[in-house]
Amino acid sequence: MEAKDHFISAYKKILSPSKTLCAKEFTYSGHTYGEIYELAAGLKKILTGRTAEKTVCLCTENKTVIAASILASLAGGGKLVLPYSFSSHALVEMYEAVGFDAAITDRPEDMPGVEILTPRPGNPADLDPGRMRDPDAPFLKLFTGGSTGKPRVWSKSPRNLLSEALYLRDKFALTSRDIFLATVPPYHIYGLLFSVLTPFLAQARVLPEIYTFPQEIISTINRHKATVLVSVPIHYRSLKVDNLAAPSLKIAFSSSGVLNRSDATHFLKKTGLGINEIYGSTETGGIASRSISENTESWKPADIVSWKLSGKRLAVRSAFVSQEMERDEEGFCVTGDEVLPDKNGRFLLLGRADGIVKVAGKRVDLLEVQNKILTLPTVRDAVVIALPAEKGRESVIAALVACELTELQLRKLILEKMEPYAMPRRIRIVASIGRSATGKIDFKRIEQIFLAEKDRN
Repeated sequence: MEAKDHFISAYKKILSPSKTLCAKEFTYSGHTYGEIYELAAGLKKILTGRTAEKTVCLCTENKTVIAASILASLAGGGKLVLPYSFSSHALVEMYEAVGFDAAITDRPEDMPGVEILTPRPGNPADLDPGRMRDPDAPFLKLFTGGSTGKPRVWSKSPRNLLSEALYLRDKFALTSRDIFLATVPPYHIYGLLFSVLTPFLAQARVLPEIYTFPQEIISTINRHKATVLVSVPIHYRSLKVDNLAAPSLKIAFSSSGVLNRSDATHFLKKTGLGINEIYGSTETGGIASRSISENTESWKPADIVSWKLSGKRLAVRSAFVSQEMERDEEGFCVTGDEVLPDKNGRFLLLGRADGIVKVAGKRVDLLEVQNKILTLPTVRDAVVIALPAEKGRESVIAALVACELTELQLRKLILEKMEPYAMPRRIRIVASIGRSATGKIDFKRIEQIFLAEKDRN
């Protein structure tokens, strides 16, 4: 009961800013917190007093506008949809999945026929905490992208999002003195939490742009004396350069995939910081974290996340979990990951439960094969998938590898690392492997590459 009361108190406080807070900058050399609250009040006015609550699609990377839209919605001004992509195809899919009445967008020309809302300032007093949204009622829909078919829709309540952001703020001692630099967009759950909500609740500043090139990241950190880096494994790989130096940084985060150990070691050597890897998903929220400076491969669950085994799979219970997740009678949700308990209440991730395939009657972990390929000389990136076999239930392992090796050289090196039955039967060497802005892989597209290649043969 005490925890619940504490959350309600924090929730109300978010909608009742002090004059001191309003005078502070949110975006570096840009908008103040006060201007964000004014925009939120203006949006609430636009969306209040209609016959039914409107749903607004946020097609923007503007962190000020996203923060204002969330505040407006928390105060009862409409529900929100955050897209996984701004492409016309993705927007059509989202509209078909959940519908939306209007949009706030950076590119109105891409959304013909949709009411476009332009945020305008209002009176912050209209953000009445006494009329705030039910803390457990869904107000925001996010998507896990369409790489395996139609996108999945996950709802978030104020408690889901704000309790996680408050936990992150306190867990990592983030304060108003911090300056956040992000290499990921703010419309995915990781970017939303780490580059908008958590810094907002810490009363910190954020750099407004999304920085992706290695020298741009380094120079921007040093020019603005950024203290917090929010990034993903593919960008930490690009930061594996000799001139990496960021004396102002006090903490670095990574998510959306497993961080390569050698990349993390290089970052630690150059900056003195062990990158904090965050493990979780859109639907579960954050689950656990780890750092290479801890000298362990295991993950430490968040203090307010309970976990147990369901068979070999990880099951979790926390305030962060979306309501669409099925729960057992104790409130635990089963994830798609297999884990092994470790000492001190930690666990080891063994890989996706559906990432275990049979080859020649033997079990092969696709993630393990992929990780071993990533350790080979000149290999920059790799994705290992299972293709359906022509006969029977067994799979054919295929690997897309970005490297400077020939296929013969690569096969020889792989055989030195693993048993012959785990050798990918299909290998394609490429210059690079395309990823989304958060480093995610489109597995369906990669499968089609191999299937099309087979058809040509």
